[in-house]
Amino acid sequence: MTRKLWFQLAVGILLSLFIIKYFIEVKWILSPVIIVLKTIFYPLIIAGVLFYVTVPAQLFLESKKFPRWASISTIFILISAAIWVGFSIVGPPIIHQINNLIENAPAIVNESTVFVVDLLEKASILPKWLNDAIDAFKDTLTALPAEFGKWTVSLIQSVFSGALVAILTPFFLIFMLKDHEKLVPFVTKFFSGDTKTWIEKTLKDIDDVLNLYIRGQILISSILAILLFIGYSIIGLNFALLLVVFAFFMNIIPFIGPWIAFIPALTIAFFQDPIMAIWVSVITLIAQQTDANLITPNIMGKTLNIHPLTIITILLAAGNIAGLIGILLAVPGYAVGKAIISNIYEQRVKIKRTAQKTI
Repeated sequence: MTRKLWFQLAVGILLSLFIIKYFIEVKWILSPVIIVLKTIFYPLIIAGVLFYVTVPAQLFLESKKFPRWASISTIFILISAAIWVGFSIVGPPIIHQINNLIENAPAIVNESTVFVVDLLEKASILPKWLNDAIDAFKDTLTALPAEFGKWTVSLIQSVFSGALVAILTPFFLIFMLKDHEKLVPFVTKFFSGDTKTWIEKTLKDIDDVLNLYIRGQILISSILAILLFIGYSIIGLNFALLLVVFAFFMNIIPFIGPWIAFIPALTIAFFQDPIMAIWVSVITLIAQQTDANLITPNIMGKTLNIHPLTIITILLAAGNIAGLIGILLAVPGYAVGKAIISNIYEQRVKIKRTAQKTI
């Protein structure tokens, strides 16, 4: 029984849970390590995404006889130019729309309060417990304008954190672009024979999965953002550019992200003009159907081979465990885990067949 795959997996899971449990209990010992990991986590993730986006350009430049230092320098010049162009063209209107949104936010909240409360109170004669819930909801909505001060403090803290990320990310990206070919040889130098071959294949599969997912999701999000911007501009939706930028980042999250992006667009459209809300719904539906039937199948294909229900379940679980960062990392993390398990299974089947032939 000890040689069965299910038994070994169960033992591995139990040991992992015990290790996690005791790590949590002695977290005061590991707190310096946790602080360091939290500090480098976001820069490392962002640098990893930028690496997969820019490494094709590096390979192209080096195929044209660029030395490594020149290819890295060119990539950083291109990134800097793209950021400068983006801030020059998109930055001013976005800042203007953010200022308008901040000025109009209290009015939108008050209108929402009146509308929702009137709707609930006029719906029917409600039981006492539901009336108490409505009163609590009223208090929550009424207190929202006062929360803007706290949000401002949080925004300032986020700016400082963002500055730290902006400083560390380029350093990680430089070393990734400089030494990325050295990772596999460094890991496999401790092994030999079939084990070394299996590790090389597993690492290559992980690289392919991350490559496909990151580039594919960014391209899909960009196309959807362009479609939404065209539609919002045609109907004259307020804060169109700001909503599209928000939608770009939310669309990176499969399935759930587009609906998260749809809610603020629908809310703003409704208070601008109820008919506008209908048009926003139509535009969103057209964009989503175009994505589901044309964009995603042609860009992502079925390489990841993950069922939509599995993705939704993973996203919901990851969101409850780790919030937004869990949602962002859930699908690629699952795809990487699936690639590893698939390679373990293939290796076990290969070993079993070899043993049977020997017998």
